Amino acid sequence: MKIKPIASNMTELTLANGDRVLFSYATPVALFTQDEFVQTCKKWSKTTTKHINKWFALSGWLLATNRYEDQEYFDNLVKGV
Repeated sequence: MKIKPIASNMTELTLANGDRVLFSYATPVALFTQDEFVQTCKKWSKTTTKHINKWFALSGWLLATNRYEDQEYFDNLVKGV
């Protein structure tokens, strides 16, 4: 597990399996896997939306799949980490 600050109030957590989770403030809101970008369908704020879009743009990845999940998916993803 590795924590990397990206920008103000944006942090990336790399999990043991290599998946990367974006935190906006203290909330997990998006995930990169090997071939997929997943983001929360919960509307938080303009700033959190900007964080997600910036993180996606910074990755430079072309992904086959883009999907949305409920916020609970992300909360469970990092539970106990």
